[in-house]
Amino acid sequence: MTGAPGELVLADHRGPVLVLTFNRPAKPNAWTDELEDRYFALLDAAEDDPDVRAVVVTGAGRGFCAGADLQLLQGAGEVSAADRARRRPRDVPRTLRKPLIAAINGVATGLGTVEALYCDIRFGSPSARFTTAFAQRGLIAEYGISWLLPRLVGHSRAADLLLSSRMVDAQEALRVGLLDHLVPAGSVVDAAVAYAADLAGRCSPASMATIKSRLSNDADGTYADSVTLAEGLMLQAFRGSDVVEGVASHLDKRPPNFPSLPVRSSDVPV
Repeated sequence: MTGAPGELVLADHRGPVLVLTFNRPAKPNAWTDELEDRYFALLDAAEDDPDVRAVVVTGAGRGFCAGADLQLLQGAGEVSAADRARRRPRDVPRTLRKPLIAAINGVATGLGTVEALYCDIRFGSPSARFTTAFAQRGLIAEYGISWLLPRLVGHSRAADLLLSSRMVDAQEALRVGLLDHLVPAGSVVDAAVAYAADLAGRCSPASMATIKSRLSNDADGTYADSVTLAEGLMLQAFRGSDVVEGVASHLDKRPPNFPSLPVRSSDVPV
């Protein structure tokens, strides 16, 4: 048993920030299909909830996510391609238009490391640790990590971390770029929430959604293409209400009042 679906990922609304907590502490939050379904469903709900402007994800207990539950992988050699077919892509978190911030409170292993890399920004406590683990399990660089990791830490460091599967502590993680912020023990979730709340209060949701999209899509394009596309997007921004509000609030020395994102089914472009 992996727990009731509603208990596998907990949701806690803290003002405009939704905190999602992987909740299998006895198994250091090892990943299961049921946990994934619950996590993705909560991200879907957050996507079109106008009261949610940023999401923080963390783990219960002493770990962030220990990767796939190995007890469930014992019969993996007998699994067919059809059995492995998923209802949804594994990288659903990367499609969230709102900021997704990891609060890494302990070890992130294999798929747990991938889930951390799917986030836009990573906060870590001194007990945060990372290992890719795949090579030590007879697996390959799964779920896009061979694309994500070199873009964060460089090719040779990515090769080192993937080939060796060695454990990286919080200090090294900060130094090489796996972590963006290292905060004192016991405060990682609060620090991530405070950061997310600041984004929610001061930044345009539409601007952040566009920036996230460009960061992802421009990674495979040329500099010239990025500049050209930015020119068109800048003209769209000038015609929108967020620029008017952003400038006015700055000149008036008051917090901005930006509208929420339109729902994804809307015809309103973002």
